[in-house]
Amino acid sequence: MFDFSKRNDRNGAQTPPLNGQQFNTSQALPDVEERVFIEPGPSPAQQPGHFTERAPVPPPLEHNIGVLYAFMDRSHETKGYDDALVNPDASHLNQNLEALKNELIRTLNRVKTFYEDFVQETEYHILTRGRAGMVDMVEELEMKKKIALGHIAKVKEIETDTERNAGDCNGILISYTRGFKNGLAAISHHHILSKKF
Repeated sequence: MFDFSKRNDRNGAQTPPLNGQQFNTSQALPDVEERVFIEPGPSPAQQPGHFTERAPVPPPLEHNIGVLYAFMDRSHETKGYDDALVNPDASHLNQNLEALKNELIRTLNRVKTFYEDFVQETEYHILTRGRAGMVDMVEELEMKKKIALGHIAKVKEIETDTERNAGDCNGILISYTRGFKNGLAAISHHHILSKKF
C-alpha cells in the first residue's frame, strides 16, 4: 500500500487505490523547487564586481556640518607636499591655494543650503504637528530646529572668516603652504644638497 514508487506490484497488478481514489501513476510527479531544500545564496547582482543595467540608487548625501569639519581636518600639509613634488612652481602654489579656498567655499555653501532646507522642512512639520495637537513631537522638532540654527550660525561664522582669509580658512592655507615649501626643500635636498664634491 505504501509503495508509491513502483507502478506495478510483484504480480503485475496496479497499485491499490488510496482512500478510495485511484493513484494515477502515468502522470509525472510535480517538481519540487530548489528553494525548499537549499538556502539561496546572493544573486549575481549582489555579488561584488557584478554590474547590472540599473544600479541601485544611492541614498542622497547629507551635507551636514560633519562634512565641513572633515574637509577642514584633512591633511592639507601632506597635499601641499605631494603637489610640490609634482610641480614645484610658485604659480602652481598660488593656483592650488585659490582652488583650496574655492573648495572650502563650495563646501560651506552645500552645508549652509542643507541646513536652510532642513529648517524649512522642520518648520512645516512643526506647523502641521502643532495643528494635530502633538505637543511632545512639536517640542522635539523645535529642539532639532534650534540645533540646526546653531549649525547655520557656525557655518556663517566660518564663511565670514573665509572671506577675510582668517580663522579656519587661514589655517588651511598656512598648512598647505607649509607642506608645499617642505616639498620644495625636499627636492632641493635630494637634487643639490645631498651631492658630494
